[in-house]
Amino acid sequence: MSAESQGNAHAFGFTAIEGAPLPMETFAGRPVLLVNVASECGFTPQYENLQRVWETYRERGLVVLGVPSNDFGAQEPGSEAEIKTFCETRFGIDFPMTRKEKVVGPDAHPLYRWIRESLGEAGEPRWNFHKYLLSAEGELLDAWPSAVKPDEEPVTTAIEAALQ
Repeated sequence: MSAESQGNAHAFGFTAIEGAPLPMETFAGRPVLLVNVASECGFTPQYENLQRVWETYRERGLVVLGVPSNDFGAQEPGSEAEIKTFCETRFGIDFPMTRKEKVVGPDAHPLYRWIRESLGEAGEPRWNFHKYLLSAEGELLDAWPSAVKPDEEPVTTAIEAALQ
């Protein structure tokens, strides 16, 4: 059975920024805030907000997962090592991150293609720092555009509900 027919994000997998396999099923039982990120974007300061969300909710089970992407404005040109170093030194990031991925178009990562199939074209990321909340069961719960910071309403209300 394909992941698309299962309707479950846990059927997909990434490669961690450090190079190890990162299956989404690793996060079964925990909600995930999935965010496509970039180091040279006007929204890059949202890394600070993402880290704050991670620190606030990780003990209750939330996972923040950053997916570096160079799809928008070529604003993530660096290697995985450069991205990791930038995030750690500039923003103190210690939440999980994937290797750089495509998040739009026919070559998008399969999870992002599943999201588009689930939400339609309007649900596809339009820019860096687009956010998706996945339930503990791997279902797509909600999405927010780049301008909505991850630590403001309505994101935190949805995270709180997903953690219940």
